[in-house]
Amino acid sequence: MTTLQSLQKEIDEVKKRNRSVEINKAWEISLARRLLLILFTYLSIGFYMQAISVQDPWLNAVVPSLGFLLSTLTLPFFKSIWIKKTQKLD
Repeated sequence: MTTLQSLQKEIDEVKKRNRSVEINKAWEISLARRLLLILFTYLSIGFYMQAISVQDPWLNAVVPSLGFLLSTLTLPFFKSIWIKKTQKLD
């Protein structure tokens, strides 16, 4: 039979795991993460375009970065549609 101490230990482990999941979820939807991804997208595309001698590489790098921004803003909407459809299948 499990003891009260082992049950408390399991509860503490579950709480610790849940906190970790909550922190990861908060990071996934944070503005800071989105801004960093847009910045890294812009820089990597800008450097690539500069390396292959595209005219105005830093100006042209704005378009894919904005596309990425739009995709991150619209994904939650499409995720909710996907969840509703998959929940109907269960």
